[in-house]
Amino acid sequence: MTVPSPPPGSVVVASDHGGFALKEAIKRHLTARAVTVIDAGTHSTEACDYPVFARAAAEAVARGEAWRGVVVDGAGIGSSMVANKVPGVRAAMAFDLATAKNAREHNDANVLTLGAGYLAEDLALKIVDVFLSTECSAERHQRRVAMIDALDVGRPAPPPAKKSSNMASGPPGDYESLVNAISQVLTTNPSLLAPFMAAHYTGGAPVHCVGGQCVGCGHCVSKRTDVVRGFMAQMGDRARDVRLMGSPGIDAVPQDLAKLIDHTLLKPEATYADIDQLCDEARKYGFASVCVNPVHVRRCADRLRGASPVVCTVIGFPLGATPSEVKALEARRAIRDGAREVDMVLAIGALKSGDHRYVYDDIRIVAEAAHEGRALLKVILETALLTDEEKVAACVAAKRARADFVKTSTGFSKGGATVHDIALMARAVDHQLGVKASGGVGSVADARKMIEAGATRIGASVGVKIVQEAKQAGGHPQPSGGQAPDKSAKPSAY
Repeated sequence: MTVPSPPPGSVVVASDHGGFALKEAIKRHLTARAVTVIDAGTHSTEACDYPVFARAAAEAVARGEAWRGVVVDGAGIGSSMVANKVPGVRAAMAFDLATAKNAREHNDANVLTLGAGYLAEDLALKIVDVFLSTECSAERHQRRVAMIDALDVGRPAPPPAKKSSNMASGPPGDYESLVNAISQVLTTNPSLLAPFMAAHYTGGAPVHCVGGQCVGCGHCVSKRTDVVRGFMAQMGDRARDVRLMGSPGIDAVPQDLAKLIDHTLLKPEATYADIDQLCDEARKYGFASVCVNPVHVRRCADRLRGASPVVCTVIGFPLGATPSEVKALEARRAIRDGAREVDMVLAIGALKSGDHRYVYDDIRIVAEAAHEGRALLKVILETALLTDEEKVAACVAAKRARADFVKTSTGFSKGGATVHDIALMARAVDHQLGVKASGGVGSVADARKMIEAGATRIGASVGVKIVQEAKQAGGHPQPSGGQAPDKSAKPSAY
């Protein structure tokens, strides 16, 4: 593919918010050397997404509007992937002078990508100089470059630049454009969510055992260990992604099941004695964690000192309607008191108002607090209250803010996880964050569907209902008789 070449010296630069400062330094550096610079954005440190700007720079090079391109993001890897999707572009990431020279001399790269998180400014500027001043002159290298370009034969060239474009040429730092684009794609192409849409599940797990029918009392891991193992066996290799909910008063639990249990007590009326019992059971049986309200974190950490279970707590719980600074303070205090996992509820009202910047900042400030204390951050969306567009926007914000997980529900609202939500969330975070399904997981089939849809952790109220289904799948008869479970009852939290 032949690409028109403007006079050498025209360079397009682009970055995401993480690379903005370095991009501005490169602009100043090139301008001082009388190089014509085209700035494809972003134009501020406001959160944005690197594919938008990497694509814009790459297309400018492919259309012949720029001689070379320089794109900066956090690591330089993602932008290189994006740029190389554009026919006529040969993008290379460089991390020192040698790789910059090699990219030009051996590969005739026309777009350079840099990782602002790994390069000092002075080194980055030297890399740019080497990249722009090195030529690909050896015949053997030119022959190999021609083989690379041959792969573009038959692929459509980038369309002419437009003054207004939702993806690449929109307002500087157009964060919402990508959210809207993702939502539109998933809405207009529901097949992308197949086969998960066909398995859509909207039910919730009941909460009381009635007539032998289980409903998530949290004690089945001790009372029905044989069939719970059957359930785990049916999950196969993905059993490692399952966390089982346990509640106070639980009896002896075998070690193979104990390590999967998040022993949880978030009831507002929980007494000190209840919390002590929760911790003692977690220590005794070797559970994965205890999850409690922040006021109890220090008590749990002290009581579990030297034991294997970690302490998890909740922030801005259960409404998410707490000022960001207070959430961050709450997280720091909880981590200082001994929490190692933090589950925050995002600012639901701000999200539904379309204030995505606030949502991002709200998560970011808690993520910084969590990671400073070496704690894991899970962001609870409360999906039952959100539209699909809002769920996508929340996931994008969580990913950009460097959360570790996105999670469906608090267990205190009107619904829990659904297969549709898990599939949507997993795609929205590009499978780069963990996705936890919590609430609404009341059977083997539910858990399987959630994991197939993209869940990397399951918060399950495992009871006789799951156990019965596991037995049935293994050819065991289902117990008969007994009163039907109360379907109007609220799912267990977590």
